[in-house]
Amino acid sequence: MERTAKEVAEFLHAQLLGDGSVRLRGIASVSSASPGDLVFVEDEQNLTRALQSKASVVIVGEFAAGKSSAKPLLLHPQPRLGFARAAQLFKPPSGLKPEVHPGAVVHSSAKLGKNVAIAGRVVIGENASIGDDTCVGAGSVIGAQATIGRNCELYPNVTIYPGTRLGNRVIVHSGAVLGSDGFGYVRDATTGKYEKFPQVGRLEIEDDVEIGANSTIDRGALEVTRIGRGTKIDNLVHVGHNCQIGEDVVIAAQTGLSGSITIEKNVVLGGQVGIGEHAHIEEGVMLGGQGGVLPNKVLRGNGVAFWGTPAKPVREYLKQLAALARLAKKE
Repeated sequence: MERTAKEVAEFLHAQLLGDGSVRLRGIASVSSASPGDLVFVEDEQNLTRALQSKASVVIVGEFAAGKSSAKPLLLHPQPRLGFARAAQLFKPPSGLKPEVHPGAVVHSSAKLGKNVAIAGRVVIGENASIGDDTCVGAGSVIGAQATIGRNCELYPNVTIYPGTRLGNRVIVHSGAVLGSDGFGYVRDATTGKYEKFPQVGRLEIEDDVEIGANSTIDRGALEVTRIGRGTKIDNLVHVGHNCQIGEDVVIAAQTGLSGSITIEKNVVLGGQVGIGEHAHIEEGVMLGGQGGVLPNKVLRGNGVAFWGTPAKPVREYLKQLAALARLAKKE
């Protein structure tokens, strides 16, 4: 979908410098841009390269105010953020028409909102509810009494277990499984055999969450697993039962969370992080890749970065590494 530079500026609440009638067809990096593309730069050092590129319009910071340019400039206080938002204007349609595909199986009691797109081989269970303008990709299964909000996008082969609740504008990528049973067993002291502990709780995912491909999130055992508003979960992440994840948390790929973990808002977890049961990660903590947190441990310190296993503040961890290196040299 084409947009003019003026339309993009108005959408971003950015200041337009130059010809607002220039037409844009998409977004690109500076190095790969073609005529009709929108690009961005975050510092004056890269501005010249952007102006010399084939891009038609450049999103820039306040450093470019007063600069002369043959290309229209869009002044934005956060150019990268502005670029990300502008990308929404050029996002291609999902390819799904707002209709129920004849190959889908929809229970007669299910409630579908306006402009819902249901692809082929989708199965929607009894008393499930899907909000307006939501798309459900081919082969997905929506369990009984599951609730999905407005403007959600479920890619092919997503499984939503019964009773799971998704808020508005939630994105779920292919292969994700939401609301499955947690890993809970009780061992019979007499026979040594394991018996399943009841997994009858629910999973609630709040607005604006994105969940990566082949990730799994367990429902609560007796209560609720909750994923807070705006949280972003990468591919191949596992979240165990009863976890409470706050708002605007970022979790990178291959991270594994045991049961009953609390993660407060604005936490960042790197790739392949492992956290033991009942651990508590306080607001604003950053945990580096392959970091490990022992069960029942508390990590605190807004903006403090942790690393290693067991996780320690980065400075302390690096000091220990240096001490070990010195000891190794003495041998």
